[in-house]
Amino acid sequence: MKYYNATITKPKAPEAKPFVDLDVLSSIDPHLLEDSFVYVHCHCGHQQEEFLIRIWRTTYLVDANSHANSHLMHAEKISFAPQWTLVSKGMSYSFLLIFSGLPKGCTRFDLVEEISQPGGFHIKNIHRNEMDVYHTNLF
Repeated sequence: MKYYNATITKPKAPEAKPFVDLDVLSSIDPHLLEDSFVYVHCHCGHQQEEFLIRIWRTTYLVDANSHANSHLMHAEKISFAPQWTLVSKGMSYSFLLIFSGLPKGCTRFDLVEEISQPGGFHIKNIHRNEMDVYHTNLF
């Protein structure tokens, strides 16, 4: 194992700021600079028969006050429509939805799957928490 000697010094002035090259700043994807994401763990209870499940990209979180939408960014363990995920008979199933951040002033929101056919879900009045991690039962 090799050891290196290092000297740590305090900045010369408290107002000294690190230098960041403007080319580096302009090359960062703006989507990566978002403040936060919202994680929604969805659970489906035991069913008597096997069933099919999927999520539509038109699934949003809607702020109860401003009606601003947080968009679905990513989904884990569930297919996006038009594909289906098969859940075996007697099994419960869980998946994760990741949304863009909610407005800072949001205290309640709805989880809405807007689709052009019957079967979309709408979970109302989810109370916001500090971690922006939620668990909901769909059926």
